[in-house]
Amino acid sequence: MLRNGRSRAVWLMTILGMSLASFSTFADTDIFTALDDPSTAKKSFDGNVQAGYNAQSGNSTSSALAASSTMTWFKSDNAYSLWAEAANNSTDDERSSEKYQAGARARHNMDADNFLFTQGSWLSDRFNGYRSRDTLTAGYGRQVLNGPISHLRLEAGPGVRHDEFQGGGNQTKALAYGAASFTYQLTDSTQFIQGVSLLGNDDITANSETGLSVAINTHFALKMTYDVTYNSSTPDSAPKHTDTKTAVSLVYNMQ
Repeated sequence: MLRNGRSRAVWLMTILGMSLASFSTFADTDIFTALDDPSTAKKSFDGNVQAGYNAQSGNSTSSALAASSTMTWFKSDNAYSLWAEAANNSTDDERSSEKYQAGARARHNMDADNFLFTQGSWLSDRFNGYRSRDTLTAGYGRQVLNGPISHLRLEAGPGVRHDEFQGGGNQTKALAYGAASFTYQLTDSTQFIQGVSLLGNDDITANSETGLSVAINTHFALKMTYDVTYNSSTPDSAPKHTDTKTAVSLVYNMQ
């Protein structure tokens, strides 16, 4: 992996493309909430891109830049996904937040209801105390619901995480992973999204994403999300246990 966070950000921004709207935050990619069941895929590729920039000058100066993307390739019994996010904010020429992450996932269907998965991710979030966080998990999942209106996926397994802290020091720990992803088609154009994940050992990291996606046309959708991240044991440089984020974004669906 690249060591320099800014070099990674340039790489992520290059592949994610140009801005589509003006807003400052995006849904977290700590939870993989995209549908990745190859048995119900209607095409061999599905993906989306979100990006935005805003700036203010005058009595106060601020700027915000963010981009994210999720891409999934489908085979007969397998699905392969990549995701990435880059975001930073500054106020009065001082950086106030900076977060970059990327990940990959593979899923293999054993039958219509049961599957195996593996996924890995990298995170740099120095304002929350992490110079880098690398996580690898694998395990078993079950497709509980897979109808035309609702989808529910449950999965669990072992994993390992390596943390390098912004204030110095590092640690590597084994962990247990569990997650659920649920979607419900409220109308022809509106979908409800709920995802949760737990990563646990002697401390717990919990992530939640709740949102609505409203299709505008075949290529664009409006997405509204509320994300919560809870860490029971936080770095000394970032003592608060809970972070929340609300986002309204314009999503471009790649065909």
